[in-house]
Amino acid sequence: MSVSDPAAIRSMFGRIAGRYDLANRLLSLGRDQAWRRRLVAAVGRGAPREILDLATGSGDVAFALSRRDPAARILGVDFCPPMLVEAERKQALAPGSYGRVRFAAGDGLALPLGDAAFDAVTISFGLRNMADRRRSLGEIRRVLRPGGRLFVLEFSQPSRWFRPCYFFYLEKLLPAVAGLVTGDRAAYVYLNRTIREFPDRGALAAEIRAAGFSDVTASGMTFGIVALHEARK
Repeated sequence: MSVSDPAAIRSMFGRIAGRYDLANRLLSLGRDQAWRRRLVAAVGRGAPREILDLATGSGDVAFALSRRDPAARILGVDFCPPMLVEAERKQALAPGSYGRVRFAAGDGLALPLGDAAFDAVTISFGLRNMADRRRSLGEIRRVLRPGGRLFVLEFSQPSRWFRPCYFFYLEKLLPAVAGLVTGDRAAYVYLNRTIREFPDRGALAAEIRAAGFSDVTASGMTFGIVALHEARK
C-alpha cells in the first residue's frame, strides 16, 4: 500500500475505525492524550471562532477543542466515512456536549469549502497520509482567513540517541500489538513505514513555508517522535 493510493488508504482506515482509538491509547502508551492537549492549548491561545479539524478521524481533537472553548464553531472533515461514523457515534453518546461540532466528508486535496472560511485549521497525524502534501497545504491555506493559523500535530524523527529503541518498537512490536487489537496488522505495517519516511521537524517546516505560510515554528515532544508545527497565513 502506498500513500499515493487514496482509495487503499480510505479502505485501510475504514477497516480499523472501530478499534482506532483503543489502538492509539495502547500503542502510544497513553501519550497521544498529552500530545492532543498540547495542540488544543496552542490553538486556544488565539481564541479562534471558526476551526477546521482536517483528517478528524474519530473526532477526538474536534471534541477536545470544543471542551476548551464551547463557543468555537468546529467542523471536522475526513475522507473516510467509517471514521466519521465513529465520531458521530461518540457525539451521540453525549448529546448537547458538543453542540458546535459538526462533521462532513471531504478530501484534503480538494476541500469542499469556501475560501477564507476559518480562523484556524488543525490536522493531527493526517498530513502524513496525504497523497500530495504540497497540494493539501495549499488547500489549507486557501480556506484560512488572512492571519489565520495552521496547527500540524504529526509524527517526526526522534532524537538520535532514541532512534534504535524507537525503530525497533515501530518495526517489531507495534505491528504485532496493533494486529491483535485491530485485527489488521498490515495497516500498521503501512503506518510504520509512513512514520519512518516522514520528514523531520526542519524539513516539514520548510515545506510549510514553501506553501506560503509565515511565522513557522516547530516543537518536538516525547524525545522528538512527535512535533507540533504552527504557522500563519
